[in-house]
Amino acid sequence: MNPAAPAAARAPRASRVPSVDVVVAGGGPAGAAAALALARAGRTVLLADAGRGPAPVGEALPAAARVLLRDLGADGVLTHGHLPCLANRSAWGGPALASTDSILDPHGHGWHLDRPLFDRQLRDRARALGAQLAERTTARPLDRTPDGGWTVRLGEREPVRCRWIVDATGRRAAVATACGARRLVRDRLLAVHLTLGPTAHPADTTTTVEAAPDGWWYTAPLPAGRRLLARYTDADLPAAHRTALPAGLAATRHIGPLAAAHPWPPAAAPRRAPAHTARLDTVHGEGWTAAGDAALAFDPLSSQGILTALFTGLSAGTAVHAHLAGDPGALPGYARTVDQVRTTYLRNHRTHYAAEQRWPDRPFWQRRHTPTPQEAPA
Repeated sequence: MNPAAPAAARAPRASRVPSVDVVVAGGGPAGAAAALALARAGRTVLLADAGRGPAPVGEALPAAARVLLRDLGADGVLTHGHLPCLANRSAWGGPALASTDSILDPHGHGWHLDRPLFDRQLRDRARALGAQLAERTTARPLDRTPDGGWTVRLGEREPVRCRWIVDATGRRAAVATACGARRLVRDRLLAVHLTLGPTAHPADTTTTVEAAPDGWWYTAPLPAGRRLLARYTDADLPAAHRTALPAGLAATRHIGPLAAAHPWPPAAAPRRAPAHTARLDTVHGEGWTAAGDAALAFDPLSSQGILTALFTGLSAGTAVHAHLAGDPGALPGYARTVDQVRTTYLRNHRTHYAAEQRWPDRPFWQRRHTPTPQEAPA
């Protein structure tokens, strides 16, 4: 028996493993944006959307997203299925509502998104531009290949080889942390949220924010006449309990009346979701780059979550393409860009929370009025 036969038999099988330039792990806005940028640059890319967990609820998208979507070749995705956001209202620093009208925005109005639809529209656009789409599939690196790339496991599918991985798996940063990066968390903010039932004549087209003693509230209309209701507080405070939502809502001045126009879903319990500020200690390493919430996650008060996901996804895809083409400064440049975004966010975050001084002795506000909160490993 020829001792070389087993190796020879295995070689053709290994050579048949499909190969792409880049695997993007995560099918949300950041992953889809990275896949779009890479596909438009001529790279072969596989976009793996795990599709796990509860579907994302509606979110507001600022009007400035028009520029990013145009740069991604996806400016048509908002033409149907979403509602215009004509104004943003807030009771912050005082009980009265202040309003910012979209007519003053040079980009026009924003949108109240149907998030599952928006994410699917972006993935479909990436596929139309040449990206492969693996739905209900989790992408995880198995091992490095001799040429410095990866063999990637795709759930129950056949593995694939790639030269690079983009981690767009959200706050878990599953790929980056598996490769040794650390997640650093700045606070304990979470959302207790519920989608209220439809009303026959929805009239409100605005987002509304209201500060409260133990955090703040957010509500916005959703397509099909529904309404998103969310309370933001710290995970260790009594207000974070799901059962505390009705009593807290009754104490609000502006959010409660808006919610009262919609039926409370029968047998529906509020859900909790992380909303803390977090980042990776490094946004790229050997063979991988992080984008979206995997790289940098924001407090929703900023209203920049999806916008930042689109921007970092586009920037990461562009940097990976340049790096694979031989540009040694592309990935360090991307890291500097992410750091600049974070610096601007933290400055605005401090300013906005400092504007609310009505409850200086409550733990939620004391923590946010601390000059330099400490980051801690997740």
